Amino acid sequence: MQKLIKYLLPHRFFILFSVLLIFLQCLTQLLLPDLMARMVNIGIVEGNIDYIYQMGVYMLILTIISMIFAIVAGYYSSKAAAGFAQLCRKDLFDKVAYFSLEEFDRFGTSTLVTRTTNDVTQIQNVIMFLLRVVVIAPMTFLGSIILMIQKDVAMTCLVLLTLPLLAGFFYFVSRKIIPQIQKMQIKLDAVGLILRERLTGVRVIRAFNKEEAANKQYAQANDDLTQTSLRVNRIAAILFPGMLLLTNLATVGVLWFGSFRIETHFLNVGDMMAFIQYVMLIMISIVMVSFAFIIIPRAKVSSDRILEILDVEPVLFDSDSESLSNLDNNSSAVEFKNVSFKYSDSDEMILKDISFSVSLGETVAIIGGTGAGKTSLISLIPRFFDVSCGSVFVAGEDVRNLKQSELRQMIGFVPQTAVLFSGTIAENIRYGKEDASEEEIWKALEIAQASEFVEKMDEGIHSYISQGGTNVSGGQKQRLTIARAIIRRPKIYIFDDNFSALDYKTDANLRNALNTEIQGATVIIVAQRVATIKNVSKIIVLDNGEIAGIGTDSELMKTCGVYRDIVISQMNHENSETDDANGVADKEVSE
Repeated sequence: MQKLIKYLLPHRFFILFSVLLIFLQCLTQLLLPDLMARMVNIGIVEGNIDYIYQMGVYMLILTIISMIFAIVAGYYSSKAAAGFAQLCRKDLFDKVAYFSLEEFDRFGTSTLVTRTTNDVTQIQNVIMFLLRVVVIAPMTFLGSIILMIQKDVAMTCLVLLTLPLLAGFFYFVSRKIIPQIQKMQIKLDAVGLILRERLTGVRVIRAFNKEEAANKQYAQANDDLTQTSLRVNRIAAILFPGMLLLTNLATVGVLWFGSFRIETHFLNVGDMMAFIQYVMLIMISIVMVSFAFIIIPRAKVSSDRILEILDVEPVLFDSDSESLSNLDNNSSAVEFKNVSFKYSDSDEMILKDISFSVSLGETVAIIGGTGAGKTSLISLIPRFFDVSCGSVFVAGEDVRNLKQSELRQMIGFVPQTAVLFSGTIAENIRYGKEDASEEEIWKALEIAQASEFVEKMDEGIHSYISQGGTNVSGGQKQRLTIARAIIRRPKIYIFDDNFSALDYKTDANLRNALNTEIQGATVIIVAQRVATIKNVSKIIVLDNGEIAGIGTDSELMKTCGVYRDIVISQMNHENSETDDANGVADKEVSE
């Protein structure tokens, strides 16, 4: 937790001021038993009513002052804790925002959310608690001991005899509770993961009638968390009855031994009553410390989980060199040289010895079977991952020597899975260009064949898109993501199988519009349909992570068996669909 102290430094004034107020609150509390002892010894025993009233007024004033100190100290300690949480969450979010895809896969979304919210809140609560306990508990304890010694040393020794019992009791409880708290945080992550998967995959679950299985899986994870929480609470439940027992034993000891001290005139009745109150203050301070034994271990677990994120060394980082690339001055826009690649958690190479180049203004298609490595290959261009071997060049410069922001500014990337954010259509399109005018937005939508359905919406480009784009169809989402890339007007376009969700007519119109509007830009298309890429200048065929062939459609039909098989299978599929459609039509005519 020491590494997180830096988040408290900007709020040190609030901390120091709250500590000062807590110190003053503690002093006022310690004076109250002494005033009560004087009231009894002088006012009650001697029958001095005026003295009783005088001490009563003093005690009332001290109580009000103590209450004011406590309220103001609580306010400033809360500000310090909230400020800590704000800075910590900001750094966590900033760190996660620059995670590579590899680091996202390593942690998982659910645990990143839990660590940024629940774990930070845990530490925030502990800081609020410690800012009060760390000051008031030791001061109350030591102040009470000192004032008790002034009144009677023998009685004080009797009270101190109970402290080793308390220490042993706390040690026993903490050893039992800390491992269970660590398990509870892990099980909380598991519940969050299952809940997120069930909510995001609700359509699939319902489509396959797996609601009961999903409920059972969640119920099991929830039961595991519940059982662990119960174990923590059962252990914690032992703490307070044990504290109460030891407090009562100390009080009984004070009354028993104090009666002998009063009988032998070593102690006054008022002083014994003050002793009992000091014992209660000591026990209250120890109870506060016992709370720390419960929440500090949990905060330690949370801080370790937060630091695990903050201490991550980025897999992808910008080079110290100031390399700048200008596509206009390079004939080769993208080039792969002997590239091999595997994911960090895999032993097998996904791509093997890939070499090819794409010239400026050229349109290149990448095709291959499922699992051939197409998406992995194009993910290396914007440097979502680093190559395992070889080099990827953009504008003649190794992507590892370019700043990631500059590299990605040159690229319009449309991912395979269409991703839209909650907000208006205009806000989603402006992810590609922040200062885009409405005219530019409509132009991009027109090129992406999306203007027609957007115009039919009540508020046009200001129509609201729900989280994940659930209020538009798959094809509409795909076209909106394409418009988002087009509005950027980059030098390189990468389309990762984005035309598969479109009908043939929309596909053809979109490709024609792209050919007209983005002339001069380099276009890399990952496609499943041969019809989508048949007329491009270069087709790269991937098979099991290796290049099976490079050339035009006619060249590959002669030289590449993999490509020929893909074409024939798609032709057979289309002919089969045509025959089925003709058969249905003939049947309808005959009827």
